[in-house]
Amino acid sequence: MMQVERKEKLGLLLGLIGVICFSFTLPATRIAVAYLGATVVGLGRTIIASILVTIVLIVRKEKRPSVRQFKSLIIVSLGAVLGFPLLTSWAMESLPVSHGAVELALLPLATAGFAIIRAGEVPSLKFWVSSIIGSLAVIIYAVHLGLGQLQYTDLALLAAVFMLGLSYAEGGKLAQELGSWQVIAWALIITAPFFIVPVFLNVTGEMLHAPLKAWISFIYLAVVSQFLAYVAWYSGMAMGGISRVSQIQYLQPFLMIIFAALFLNESITLFTVLIAVIVVFSVIFGKNATVTKKRSASVKQ
Repeated sequence: MMQVERKEKLGLLLGLIGVICFSFTLPATRIAVAYLGATVVGLGRTIIASILVTIVLIVRKEKRPSVRQFKSLIIVSLGAVLGFPLLTSWAMESLPVSHGAVELALLPLATAGFAIIRAGEVPSLKFWVSSIIGSLAVIIYAVHLGLGQLQYTDLALLAAVFMLGLSYAEGGKLAQELGSWQVIAWALIITAPFFIVPVFLNVTGEMLHAPLKAWISFIYLAVVSQFLAYVAWYSGMAMGGISRVSQIQYLQPFLMIIFAALFLNESITLFTVLIAVIVVFSVIFGKNATVTKKRSASVKQ
């Protein structure tokens, strides 16, 4: 019993590390897209990351995924490697980080919902209540910043949340059998070849003169956001449970806002702080919520 508790705590810790790493994603994207463009930043990071993971896979002589695992990797790729990076890069061309960040707090609800379908986890009523409280706070915040309505960029971010939620749930389940870092590594390798042409067509000579901060941001997105953060994140979900660890994501948008204030000089309003308190409270409330597994239909009653 103690061993299980230690494993779950380690899972929560790894999940937190992953969230902190992900929290730099939107600020770094905002900086990079201003000089390199959405396509190069959104898809180019995958090409760089795929080179890194290919070397690691070859050195470690990792076994290739099975056909069944390959199908799951396609789902992970569509969300974590294609949809989320590209859609958020496009949105960050016009939205402030504080606007985009709060909408990402819907990720725990999306992840938990897909976890029920893909991983067979059943969150308790307490978990759903905490998730709904946090999500409603995020929606109110987004509509308020959008002057009473959601913009096209908001829809892009919501689509990114939907795709990444499915990817997280599928990747968390697959990590239990394939390995945490192997999930995102193979997903990168599967997807990267399709990105070479569009990235190449969007590369311009002017990009060579981009400031150092743009290239540092791009490298961070490629190495940390697109690979190392996922290693910690998928390991955390595999150890602590997809639904429970996913609640840590409620902290992510507000960490992003803090980083945006520090690195992009975006202001933090009292309303933002109030929403942050509500969301953090929902995390505390649902942190120890019971999560159970669905009984298999094949199990005799």
